[in-house]
Amino acid sequence: MTAGASASTTPTTTGSTPVEIARAFVTARLAARSLPGFPGAIPASLAEAYAIQDIAIGLYPDDIAGWKVGRVPPDLQARLGEERIGGPTFRRALRLPLGGETVPLPVIAGGFGAVEAEFVYRLAADAPPGKTDWTTSEALAIAASLHIGVEFAGSPLKTINDLGSTVVAADFGNNAALIVGPEVAGWRDRADATLTCETFIDEISVGAGAAASVPAGPAPALAFLLGHCAARGLPLKAGMYVTTGAATGIHEIRAGQTARVSFGEFGEILCAAEIARPTAR
Repeated sequence: MTAGASASTTPTTTGSTPVEIARAFVTARLAARSLPGFPGAIPASLAEAYAIQDIAIGLYPDDIAGWKVGRVPPDLQARLGEERIGGPTFRRALRLPLGGETVPLPVIAGGFGAVEAEFVYRLAADAPPGKTDWTTSEALAIAASLHIGVEFAGSPLKTINDLGSTVVAADFGNNAALIVGPEVAGWRDRADATLTCETFIDEISVGAGAAASVPAGPAPALAFLLGHCAARGLPLKAGMYVTTGAATGIHEIRAGQTARVSFGEFGEILCAAEIARPTAR
């Protein structure tokens, strides 16, 4: 996923602390209620954004089951000092559908919702807590499998992508759910260009691509996240899932619409967007 298209710094309100911003996002997500704008001064750096995200993780009543990797737009990479961002996937938002099952996607009314075709790694072992620098070879060595998948990008904030990567990072990386499909057989021996996919909204094709469409490919995204999470004191654990980037683009979806993401010989994932309802704490 591309983590925002611009870097607007106009806040909706001023004076909110990181705790207040984090609480506003978490409360809105749990209540399935949209936010009219960013609830405070927009973070000037990714460090400020992750400080908000860390607080929000502590406030959210669920455990982390995986992580997503998003892309910082090229025009923001030099200023922010990163090419990618990370955000958590919570256990209740992890879906492992049976073949042919349609997965509901709860879109917050007035908020943001989109589907993204993803290639998803599952970890075979705990990552060493102190290891913050990973090569792609080292990252692939700790992966148990590669799966087809769909990231449901969702936020109470409709303009989350328009406000820039720091806003995306602050709100869980604009991540609402992860759907993990079948394993890609023989994935270690396949070229990224051969892992193709196509996304349909209401059976109209809205984007096609491959694992090779992810800048530099999925493996560097995994290597980034392993180091990133360790540096934040959140090293990845065995069994966690890691998405690696939108392979066909970011495709907005509204309640009442359906999505189908085809991965050719590896299967397809079916989704149906619906109005989100409040979540019990």
